[in-house]
Amino acid sequence: MMKLSVFFILTILSTITMKAQTALKVGDKAPEFEAIDENGNNWKLNNYLGKEFVVVYFYPAAMTGGCTKQACAYRDFQDEFSKLGATVVGVSGDLPEGLQYFKKAHGLNFTLLSDFNGDVAKSFGVATKEGGTIEREIDGMNVELKRGITTMRWTFVIDTNGKIVYIDNNVDATQDTQNTLTKLKELIAKS
Repeated sequence: MMKLSVFFILTILSTITMKAQTALKVGDKAPEFEAIDENGNNWKLNNYLGKEFVVVYFYPAAMTGGCTKQACAYRDFQDEFSKLGATVVGVSGDLPEGLQYFKKAHGLNFTLLSDFNGDVAKSFGVATKEGGTIEREIDGMNVELKRGITTMRWTFVIDTNGKIVYIDNNVDATQDTQNTLTKLKELIAKS
């Protein structure tokens, strides 16, 4: 009986947590957030509202396989996003110093935001788990990259009015950029 009660309680808590993590939907107002970028500067969503679309993509960790492929695709299609009037920001639990290494190592041409405590991810309902440390060789040096949390891979598009117009909570790192561009083009064609 005790095992059944514990199972029941854990199931309820898990369901409550999952609902909190999937609370945002298309049409909702985007959370107003700010975070520290790779250079230690404060980045605010409000600075972009009313001017352009904002693509906010959450990724697990800098300098890892899928995350590098995803970031490099956003780098390679940056001109197309700009032509569509969209700013791209990548968000992870990495410290700003690690994001600097990531940006430099792969020539990334968009802003990376540090969400070390997971506050931005939580405001979007993105699931997180414990962070960690990885070691990578960068410019002939072994560098330790630390992250406070590891986010799930989700992508959001926020329109100029601050509304969420696209959510992908089942992102394929190799297809994310193309899917997001396709959605942006559809949204612009409808407006």
